[in-house]
Amino acid sequence: MKSLGIDFGDSRTGFAVSDELGFGAATLPCLQSGSISKIAAHAAALAEERGAGEIVLGYPKNMDGTPGIRAARTEELAEKIREVSGLPVILWDERLTTVSAHRLMNVTNVRGKKRKAAVDSISAAIILESYLDSKK
Repeated sequence: MKSLGIDFGDSRTGFAVSDELGFGAATLPCLQSGSISKIAAHAAALAEERGAGEIVLGYPKNMDGTPGIRAARTEELAEKIREVSGLPVILWDERLTTVSAHRLMNVTNVRGKKRKAAVDSISAAIILESYLDSKK
């Protein structure tokens, strides 16, 4: 079963999709919107288009494991996605995923506008791969 990964942001939301066997994740284009309704509709459409049976949404936690500042808004998005898509939504710890995405882009020498456009989708792929690894 394929899974859709999401890195929810204030202005951009990144997306990634797994392969059928759950071995890896491929990035998808970001959505330039902070609207929960638009993001939920886009996630539902992507899940249907890509044949995903579940959605993994990055859940912001502080380093001590407590819910982060954006946790309530993320929970609101999760509920809206469930409502629109009918799919299960798994909230997955996203601590340090953006840091990991920036490190990866440093290694691969991605700079400037390309970097800004890619960071959220790469973060979504890291979130999704972390979830998939936990299932093995």
